[in-house]
Amino acid sequence: MADALSVIPTSVLRNLSDKLYEKRKNAALEIEGIVKQLAVTGDHEKISAVIACLTAEFTYSPQANHRKGGLIGLAAATVGLSTEAAQHLEQIVPPVLSSFADQDSRVRYYACEALYNIAKVVRGDFIIFFNQIFDALCKLSADSDANVQSAAHLLDRLVKDIVTESDQFSIEEFIPLLRERMNVLNPYVRQFLVGWITVLDSVPDIDMLGFLPDFLDGLFNMLSDSSHEIRQQADSALSEFLQEIKNSPSVDYGRMAEILVQRAGSQDEFTRLTAIIWISEFVKLGGDQLIPYYADILGAILPCISDKEEKIRGVARESNEELRGIDADPAEGFDVGAILSLSKRHLFSEWEATRIEALNWIWTLLKRHRLEVLSFLNDIFDTLLKVLSDPADEVVLLVLEVHACIAEDTHHFRQLVVFLVHNFRVDCALLEKRGALIIRRLCVLLDAERVYRELSTILEGEADLDFASTMVQALNLILLTSSELSGLRDLLKQSLVNAAGKNLFVALYASWCHSPMAIISLCLLAQTYQHASGVIQSLVEEDINAKFLVQLDKLIRLLETPIFAYLRLQLLDPGRYTWLLKALYGLLMLLPQQSAAFKILRMRLKTVPAYSFGGDHVKRTSSGNLYTQILHHMPSGSQVMEDGDASLDVGSLPNGINFVARLQQFEHMQHQHRTQAKSQLQLRHRNTSGSSKEMQRPEEPGTSLPAMNRPPSRTSSKGGPSHS
Repeated sequence: MADALSVIPTSVLRNLSDKLYEKRKNAALEIEGIVKQLAVTGDHEKISAVIACLTAEFTYSPQANHRKGGLIGLAAATVGLSTEAAQHLEQIVPPVLSSFADQDSRVRYYACEALYNIAKVVRGDFIIFFNQIFDALCKLSADSDANVQSAAHLLDRLVKDIVTESDQFSIEEFIPLLRERMNVLNPYVRQFLVGWITVLDSVPDIDMLGFLPDFLDGLFNMLSDSSHEIRQQADSALSEFLQEIKNSPSVDYGRMAEILVQRAGSQDEFTRLTAIIWISEFVKLGGDQLIPYYADILGAILPCISDKEEKIRGVARESNEELRGIDADPAEGFDVGAILSLSKRHLFSEWEATRIEALNWIWTLLKRHRLEVLSFLNDIFDTLLKVLSDPADEVVLLVLEVHACIAEDTHHFRQLVVFLVHNFRVDCALLEKRGALIIRRLCVLLDAERVYRELSTILEGEADLDFASTMVQALNLILLTSSELSGLRDLLKQSLVNAAGKNLFVALYASWCHSPMAIISLCLLAQTYQHASGVIQSLVEEDINAKFLVQLDKLIRLLETPIFAYLRLQLLDPGRYTWLLKALYGLLMLLPQQSAAFKILRMRLKTVPAYSFGGDHVKRTSSGNLYTQILHHMPSGSQVMEDGDASLDVGSLPNGINFVARLQQFEHMQHQHRTQAKSQLQLRHRNTSGSSKEMQRPEEPGTSLPAMNRPPSRTSSKGGPSHS
């Protein structure tokens, strides 16, 4: 202080702290002159003493006017030093920077003004303080005082000019500070930050693109700002960087991909759109760099495929196709398991389009990396089965294609059909609503005969007889009506003359025994009419129930469809197809006379021409009843052949069907059904009786109903058959 007083008059120091600006300004001008003279003589020791005095006695003073005077004095000293100022900046700049946080807004304003004047003098020499200056300006950009903000903006523009022309600026030292500040939410600070990013990116010698991952997330965060201007500035900066990425030979795609994946799930629509656009470009440009991130990228794309915004959906679909078009090798780091796990998770997405694309990815991986996918099969198979219950038909059809691709191997085919039957067993609604769709599609994808043979094998040993009956009825209806199974129907029609047809008939017969109507339908389809008549004759009272009549009604109506046109044409030759007529008349006798099905079948049988039985002989024996005529002309004896060519003794063929054994097989299965039904009825009766007894108090404990009041036990006249 003593050295400073010997140089600076007391009056000058007094005026420097005066409340009037003019006096402080004049005092500063005198200090400028004094320092200039000292600089000419090279007395830097006294210059340091003057600066120390201005700092200690003024800028750090508790009096606001002193602090204002000190800031003006430091700026004046810098102007006086001119080219010599650089060596004193360590003394001059810190107290000015400290004043940026002053509680008095006027002091903060003078601090901006002082640093502005200092910067004009020293230019690039003050770059060593850049981070501190940037941090101070960042805070002042959001100052509560408009005048301070205005002064800070002027200073900011000057600092930007200095940085762009300086070769001493260190981007490496600046980036950590920038990354830290990017999370600030204040709109003024955000504008300040975007402005600096844009300016630094425009400098050719500064590689902002190389540090983009450090502040990219912050820029994306600004896209959802409430201020339209900030969103626009952030978008403009991002667009510029994206263009630079397209033109750059070396970009760190990996780190940025992680950021984009997170931002693609933003609640803000504009942010999602920008992120998915970036992802789309990265997929095109990234190449091998993105292989480890494919699962993450796909995880961002799949939800966007179902976005409510059409632009986002369009870009996401394009990106998805682009990504799927890249055939990456697991040996290069492509993680098949990660993609499968991600796809599996999206199979339960609430959006249909996303579920479809997840299935498409599984199907694509199966085609390209089958062995790798099958190694993860245990992780995804149950989920794929559950998707069969999806509410969207397109999803179900697609998952069936995936299943079919997996089932190319015999083991997996068996596993698929077993699990499918299990799903139908535990989910009756699935069988009712989707059974036909699933079975028909599998028949197209995996060969109808193969599918039906496997289903029949499984259902033959099914313990739940009620389910087996329901399932067989469903399979039978699909067999009779689906265009996809026309080849199977044609093969069954050759059961009596073709070994392949016979084998299929026998293979289906075992499980079709669970349903009388299914067996009758199968026999009519295979043209084994005598056996059909035998099956009808074997039915007992318990078999003719409401379910049976409903199925019979369906069959009668199916007989009128084009599928059974061949059968109706055979009725033109009743002399040759007598067993067909007997079978149809047998069905007619089972139908209630007032039912629509009875009237349909009776009308059809009335159209059978009597002349086909042999003219005059028919007339002599005619009693007006066609059925009587049929019986009269039926072959006698025990060796009765199936309808068709009388010269063909099917029973004598080496591969002929043992219909006696088949009938026994059917009767045995129906006996099991009746036995189970009686057991269930008795169980329900006991449960009901037990509940009733608990509600009543018996008059004489231990007494039982008289034997005469007990319902008589009924046993079927048809015993359990033996198989041959």
